[in-house]
Amino acid sequence: MWTADEIARLCYTHYGTKLPKQGKPEPNREWTLLAAVVKIQGAVDQDCQSPDKSVPVAKEVVSMGTGTKCIGQSKMRKSGDILNDSHAEVIARRSFQRYLLHQLYLASLKEESIFVPASQRGLWKLRPDLSFVFFSSHTPCGDASIIPMLEFEDQPCCPVSRDWANDPPMEVSSNPEAPEKKRKGEDPNSSVSKRMKPEPETPAREVTNGATCHQSSDKQESIQTTPTVSSSTLTAEGLTSVTTVVPSGARAVDVYRTGAKCVPGEAGDSRKPGTAYHQVGILRVKPGRGDRTCSMSCSDKLARWNVLGCQGALLMHFLEEPIYLSAVVIGKCPYSQEVMQRALIGRCRHISALPKAFRVQEPEIQQSDLPFEQSRHAVQARRADSPGRLVPCGAAISWSAVSEQPLDVTANGFPQGTTKKAIDNLQARSRISKVDLFRAFQKLLSSISEDKWPDSLRGQKLETYLEYKEAASTYQEAWLELRRQAFRAWIRNPPDYHQFK
Repeated sequence: MWTADEIARLCYTHYGTKLPKQGKPEPNREWTLLAAVVKIQGAVDQDCQSPDKSVPVAKEVVSMGTGTKCIGQSKMRKSGDILNDSHAEVIARRSFQRYLLHQLYLASLKEESIFVPASQRGLWKLRPDLSFVFFSSHTPCGDASIIPMLEFEDQPCCPVSRDWANDPPMEVSSNPEAPEKKRKGEDPNSSVSKRMKPEPETPAREVTNGATCHQSSDKQESIQTTPTVSSSTLTAEGLTSVTTVVPSGARAVDVYRTGAKCVPGEAGDSRKPGTAYHQVGILRVKPGRGDRTCSMSCSDKLARWNVLGCQGALLMHFLEEPIYLSAVVIGKCPYSQEVMQRALIGRCRHISALPKAFRVQEPEIQQSDLPFEQSRHAVQARRADSPGRLVPCGAAISWSAVSEQPLDVTANGFPQGTTKKAIDNLQARSRISKVDLFRAFQKLLSSISEDKWPDSLRGQKLETYLEYKEAASTYQEAWLELRRQAFRAWIRNPPDYHQFK
């Protein structure tokens, strides 16, 4: 048996003891976000709602990520060696994929693993006594962060002044309106400054037009009426109608706002004052200043993982069924149970005609009462009247429960400290970049004799990353149904970004 507080405490302890100082926020100046995947080992079919609270379970963090940034479209690379999205949830999920690849490799060597042979040749399945819980220290950016604000709470930040979906992208200014103070002794012309440092002008989630939204640490009360969401067309007025009344009798007068922008093809935000400011239930893309991004919001990605699984297309070649999350736990922050249900589950609940083994997973969603010590609100409370502006940490940390080199610290999508001259070197790649995960997949494949390969890989001459992904036919069929029935406007990278070998 486990509780939300136990999951949060386990992740916070792991962050404090297993992750290095490198990549963590500078004290009293920076903040970050944390996400992790926790392996739960217990009795078969046991979950967090089991009436038998005495049944013990083993809990282990198997992947962890920190981060608040993503790169702009102009910095994307066709070689697969850069991390496009370094938000904590995405780093944790990619670190989880690295863990799964390692476990499949152990299984292929007949060593102890979380996988056991499935009935079909070349396929594996998760042991029945195992499940996975996803933890995030804050609600995912995008739809899950559009939370009713009660009349007694602090009001959100100023509105966004520019419509991302309609206006053309702007060049990144070399002289931002509100530049951060340079650290002592930092010379912009020095060799040190030429190293690839975190970019202060890249806004993190919940940043609206460069102005950081104020977030209350008080836990939101549950909304009384459950919204009905069967498509991506629920209006802001619809949100108002279901968030006006709360159990305490307080009135919802506004919403916490997300910096994630509506994708082209979806209805835009009305930006009307109060609860009608945002359109809800729609796809959003993470913000960039000037240089727009192609990274979908974390709310959208978690909703996708609840249909397609967390393993991705490559690993489906070796799995009998997707790896779904049994639960999602959120740390202490502004929160609404109904909004989380809508964003992560409700938008996809109506999907049908999925291929065998795929389904719309409905993980248990819970919130912990324990705050993350390096969240924005916690750092702000500690720094009191300290001079200077509180800013998001530019680095991202990846950790995986693997035997070799479990840690990875990046900034701007490359290992921290990488110089521009060294970008094309093998050492200048994150271990969770597309190309490195592809290399791990190829290593797994080469360790298995061809007569034991799964049917999806037999008799085909596959070379590129894209070809291997497209050969996972059941995964691609499920992804097609998800886009056709729910996420039509999902932004997909052009095929030439996946042609590396």
